[in-house]
Amino acid sequence: MISAAEIMPFTRSALRNPTEILLVEDNPGDVRLMQEAFKEGNLAGHLNVACDGEQAMAFLRQQGGYSLSPRPAIILLDLNLPRKDAAKCWRKSSRKASS
Repeated sequence: MISAAEIMPFTRSALRNPTEILLVEDNPGDVRLMQEAFKEGNLAGHLNVACDGEQAMAFLRQQGGYSLSPRPAIILLDLNLPRKDAAKCWRKSSRKASS
């Protein structure tokens, strides 16, 4: 059986610096739910939020207002995004990461 520590190794006790996480989610209620889950789970992740695929790509490419954005170690991607769907975002971000 896998322990919670193996699934979520970025707890406060495990890290000195919070893990950068990008949440790509267009529903404010779901964003709040994730924020509460991180808070209640005592996780040391720093949650950055993009509300659509285009904003997520700008964040990942550090373009425009995101020029100083951190590189996320984890991306939580809503599958039903407006403007640019999750599959397009994933393909573009994974191509960028491999080059």
